[in-house]
Amino acid sequence: MGCAAIGNLISDVAGVGMGSYVESVARRLGFKEPSLTPEQMALSSCRYASNAGAASGVAFGCLLGMFPLLFYADHENKDKESQQEVEVKPA
Repeated sequence: MGCAAIGNLISDVAGVGMGSYVESVARRLGFKEPSLTPEQMALSSCRYASNAGAASGVAFGCLLGMFPLLFYADHENKDKESQQEVEVKPA
């Protein structure tokens, strides 16, 4: 669990750090920042969209951080199985 917590911390910090980079790339690709008035920014729909975007970004970062688990082999169980096979075989 400690490794998972450290991985989550690194993922979250990287996500914050990458935010400006992603915005810069989006601008180069032709996306424009919305020109919203302070009144529009105060709307609940605007806050909801902002929070949903942030939450989905964090979720994506966490899922990306779990990607190496696809390549994880459970060596401990394999060692136990091989020991059991050795113990079962007669000498």
